[in-house]
Amino acid sequence: MIDSVFSGDIREISSSVLAYVGDAVFELYVRLHVASISAAKSGVLHKRAVNYVKAKSQAGAIRVLLPELTIEEALVFRRGKNANPLSMAKNASPSDYKYATGLEAVIGYLYISNQKDRLNFLIGRILDIESAMENGEVKTHE
Repeated sequence: MIDSVFSGDIREISSSVLAYVGDAVFELYVRLHVASISAAKSGVLHKRAVNYVKAKSQAGAIRVLLPELTIEEALVFRRGKNANPLSMAKNASPSDYKYATGLEAVIGYLYISNQKDRLNFLIGRILDIESAMENGEVKTHE
């Protein structure tokens, strides 16, 4: 089904669609990660997952990861970050929201372009960075 929906040049897919898909993909990876490290009840798992998927955490992670992106990923990030969203997050700064949207666009791009190894690597790095930020081991710059 995905192949039929996204045929053609991936660069023609809007950044908002890439971010929309990336948001769902990242949420799934985070839920799988949280479930794999804890046998807690679903409410507790949800609270843990929210810490990973909130805009502030995603923005912090991408600020650390930016130098590690490929040229194409950096272009997708920039497109996603600079898109004019119709809404803004209630609990995030405009800057964090834009950076998180850019990160989600990269994740969506990697998923749609079937770059699963790179997707797995970057999401693993994001989860590691976010855990380190939560523990105070990594500082990010705004």
